Amino acid sequence: MNKHEHSNLDKMSAAGLLVAIGIVFGDIGTSPLYTYRAIIEERTVTETLALGGASAIFWTLTFQTTLKYVLITLRADNNGEGGIFSLYALIRRNANWLLFPAIAGGAFLIADSIITPPISVSSAIEGLLPLYPNLPTVPIVLAILLLLFVAQQAGTEILGKAFGPIMSVWFTMIGLLGAVQVIQNPGVIRALNPYYAYNMIVNYPEGFWLLGGVFLCSTGAEALYSDMGHVGRKNVQVSWFFVKACLILCYLGQAAWLLKHTGKPLGVENSFFGIVPSWFLLPSIGIATLATIIASQALISGTFTLVSEAFRLTLLPKMRIIFPSDARGQVYIPAFNWLLLAGCLGVVLYFQESKNMEAAFGLSVNLTMIMTTVLLSMYLHSKKVNILIIGGLLLIYLLIESSFLVANLRKFTHGGWVSLLLGVVMITVMMVWYYGSLIKRRLTNFVSLRDHLPILKKLSNDESVPKYATNLVYLTASTEPDMIEENIIDSILEGQSKRAEVYWLIHIELMDEPYTTDYIIDILDPEEVVRITFRLGFRVQPRISLLFRKVVEEMVRCGEVQLNPKYKSLKANANSIGDFRFIIINRFLSYENEIDVIDAFVMNGYFALKKISLADERAYGVDTQNVQTEKMPLIVSPAEYVNLRRVEQSTD
Repeated sequence: MNKHEHSNLDKMSAAGLLVAIGIVFGDIGTSPLYTYRAIIEERTVTETLALGGASAIFWTLTFQTTLKYVLITLRADNNGEGGIFSLYALIRRNANWLLFPAIAGGAFLIADSIITPPISVSSAIEGLLPLYPNLPTVPIVLAILLLLFVAQQAGTEILGKAFGPIMSVWFTMIGLLGAVQVIQNPGVIRALNPYYAYNMIVNYPEGFWLLGGVFLCSTGAEALYSDMGHVGRKNVQVSWFFVKACLILCYLGQAAWLLKHTGKPLGVENSFFGIVPSWFLLPSIGIATLATIIASQALISGTFTLVSEAFRLTLLPKMRIIFPSDARGQVYIPAFNWLLLAGCLGVVLYFQESKNMEAAFGLSVNLTMIMTTVLLSMYLHSKKVNILIIGGLLLIYLLIESSFLVANLRKFTHGGWVSLLLGVVMITVMMVWYYGSLIKRRLTNFVSLRDHLPILKKLSNDESVPKYATNLVYLTASTEPDMIEENIIDSILEGQSKRAEVYWLIHIELMDEPYTTDYIIDILDPEEVVRITFRLGFRVQPRISLLFRKVVEEMVRCGEVQLNPKYKSLKANANSIGDFRFIIINRFLSYENEIDVIDAFVMNGYFALKKISLADERAYGVDTQNVQTEKMPLIVSPAEYVNLRRVEQSTD
């Protein structure tokens, strides 16, 4: 993406504000459905809980969402893109240890995407229980989730156009419902005084542990940052103040409703649907269901983007990526879609009710926010912000988020272990893949390409050797133009030599900017060996066959290389560039290894993931009709010399 496109994206417009309301705030916008219920739980309603809950929610939204994310974190944009991996890409060269908070944050955000759709949709459908106490909500939720994930493969362009208007109706509805209650009991506005939050936390029995429920009001803040790239920072920042006003009115309205029910346990009642007039209950449940589906859809799309970034950063094994529409940034990953569906269905079947999912839900987002705080402090440091300001912000937010974390950990045995387990599994996969790739690169031997130019030129012109291809293409990991993997030289020269008119080397360099599409040409020998380096952003799909052919055609037109057509009848075609054959070299773990337990775990895990990942030719967009795969052993630690002793066969 060039600077002009970036500036256009970041311009504020009525359409941009509407889209931001539709796709950015879905997660945080549906939190009124379950936040107060998580605070009250089975407790008897008191004034301390009603006012203290509203006060704690208001200040959490102010500090966590408004100050940290909307005003500070959104400034950490990578050419307009947001999210924890975009933030990591901005600062990863500053320190190697930044990899760990990035992986942990990304892993727990993926865990959040497995828990958010079930809890959101369940909360909306359970609004029918006061009217239909025996309604089987689980099958309904399962059916909605199934339809939602099946619809992903068709793209969400049509549904996306309806996101803004529907979510605008949702926010207006919850704001008006809350305002009616506030007008009836204007004294509830005093809950904005932080004293009431302090009073609940300090003086209410087990008040500190109520923070686990309060935290749910801000769970969509991380998704807000991840989705910034779709609509631009200014549109997110401006629309947030409308969204926040509606949310605060809704929470104050619920507090006012709770004050009417002091001394009573809530039971199956939900304070959100409590503020809805009986005549409007069914329409409100319908709107709430649509809002939760939109919130889930936005989070699923954001997860696909997050995972595709992880592919580019070598944090996850590659999977097939589809672009279902021309909408900017929209991707679809089939394998991951079905994994998410299986996880969501499993969560619904295990927990049954949304209230049972709250502990697992809050914990995963909480851990992601802490990781973002750490990375954000390093970003501010790279921007030369005063160290005292950075230290103050880091201390404040680590204190706030650590308090929420301690409160959330109390519910570990009640479901919090699910999000931790999902996060740990994802962390393990990312670490194994990253370090396995690192070990493989470290064990790759490079040799001087210029030293081998004479023999390559001799082979190319040796007509006694059958021509293997007009243009023979290898993918190289060498960052230096005059170096090449020893495996590639062996592939060309050993066994049946591969004679070609021109040997092409392609190197793909991942850029920290998301939409870069540059290339560099190194002509080592104009008739024999040419290297092309593609500099691609971490959100650019590498379609190497297409990109490579365009570059070669341009070089032929400019006279930089001369390619003889395979058939004389084609000489009239100035653009004829002959046939191409790609060679992909895959490594496998050799049996001739003696490695320690940790390396064995990493490499065995890496090659196990390699079997289920997308093949290199498909991952890099290489035409499968013209590609050949070769396998070569990878020796991590050579086996020690084995002392063999020959004995004579007995004649007895």
